Amino acid sequence: MKRKVKYLSALAAMLVLVGVAPGWAEEAAATPAADAVAAAAAVVPLTADAVMNETSYAIDNMFLMIAAVLVLFMQAGFAMVEAGFNSAKNTVNILFKNVMDLCLGMLLFYVVGYGLMYPGDAGNGFFAFGQIGIGGIGADAAAAGALAPQVDWLFQVAFAATAATIVSGAVAGRLKFPAYLIYSAVITGLIYPISGFWKWGGGWLDQMGFYDFAGSLVVHAVGGFAGLAGAIVLGPRIGRFAKDGSSRAIPGHNLPIAALGVFILLIGWFGFNPGSQLAIVGKGNTDAVMLIAVNTLLAAGAGGVLAMISTWIMHKKPDLTMAANGILAGLVGITANCDSVTNVSAIIIGAVAGVLVVLGVKLLDKLKIDDPVGAFPVHGMCGVWGGIATAIFGSAAMPGGAHAFIPQLVGSIVIPIWAFGTMLILFFILKKLNLLRVSKQEELRGLDIGEHGEEAYSGFQIFNTN
Repeated sequence: MKRKVKYLSALAAMLVLVGVAPGWAEEAAATPAADAVAAAAAVVPLTADAVMNETSYAIDNMFLMIAAVLVLFMQAGFAMVEAGFNSAKNTVNILFKNVMDLCLGMLLFYVVGYGLMYPGDAGNGFFAFGQIGIGGIGADAAAAGALAPQVDWLFQVAFAATAATIVSGAVAGRLKFPAYLIYSAVITGLIYPISGFWKWGGGWLDQMGFYDFAGSLVVHAVGGFAGLAGAIVLGPRIGRFAKDGSSRAIPGHNLPIAALGVFILLIGWFGFNPGSQLAIVGKGNTDAVMLIAVNTLLAAGAGGVLAMISTWIMHKKPDLTMAANGILAGLVGITANCDSVTNVSAIIIGAVAGVLVVLGVKLLDKLKIDDPVGAFPVHGMCGVWGGIATAIFGSAAMPGGAHAFIPQLVGSIVIPIWAFGTMLILFFILKKLNLLRVSKQEELRGLDIGEHGEEAYSGFQIFNTN
């Protein structure tokens, strides 16, 4: 009996629905949701070309975002190298500088640096300003090689942070923290973007024909020569040179950490150089990216081997720190030309850079200039070598083409002078204002306690509780 009641109830409900269905359908057809469905149904399907454009756009932009993340990861590598090559009592100070290079630098590059470097109009070729911020959130996917402005900024700000943080190692152990913040703000917001505009923003060096694919000069030489200016004005660390002028090494406190940093930088360079192709879709772009990646690795290996051999001959022992810097030297040297030289040329470029970095360290010792991590030999000297090597080894048969010697020479001189000269003035001003160097007592005790009141390794310092 209960089943019959259920069946009758269900039948009655169906009859009611049948009776009201026409009216319900009319009401539903008039709802906004139904209008949206109808409108979607009326949209013309994407053509095969449009689908291909959208896909290429997504792949290229994702490729650049991954490259940007790899370059940002290099900040960790710089932090490890600089901390490991310096005294334990200054570790917090060095790590703090690297953190602030990124935090402060990205904000300033957003507000003013990006607009200076990419104003959209070359103006007089020396100075121009586009806009505050990024200036757009989308791009035309149908345009060949189109990049979303947001990811373009992300990639470029990673380069700006790299240029700024190179200086940290050159001035380690004696620079006041506020002075470093001032320096970092100036180079990220003004110095690097202006010289970057000269080449990458369509300025006068670019118009002359100067070539720097991924920044041997635009990024690395700027940081290296700025670090040299800081090291000169600051003077050497206490005890770095004896009274007779002979060099006395101050060993780094953690070579395993420093070696880890070098490996991180090597990995990050595969965002730095291949990412500078800015696209990977299409056979031409894909082939170029793979050539760049292989050349990058070959130059790094050659730099490490030749630095090892050079120090082995000089000191009768192979030196880990020199070999590590040799790897970085090879990477810096190949950065300007990795897209336009052969594999064999990449090995030669890296090998020369490996020798140069050893000679550069020796030169600084002779001049009594204290650069605790070899920032100037690695990034300054080898950055210039990268610019010159572009003209020597660049081949018309390669994707990047041949490059004239005179524009390469001009760019390889002007950009270092710009960075060195402007930073020398800034550091002298800070010195005159007594904002540059910590006191002798703070330097001997360590900047971690004197500047920050904290330790990288708990219990390293003995506090006076009286």
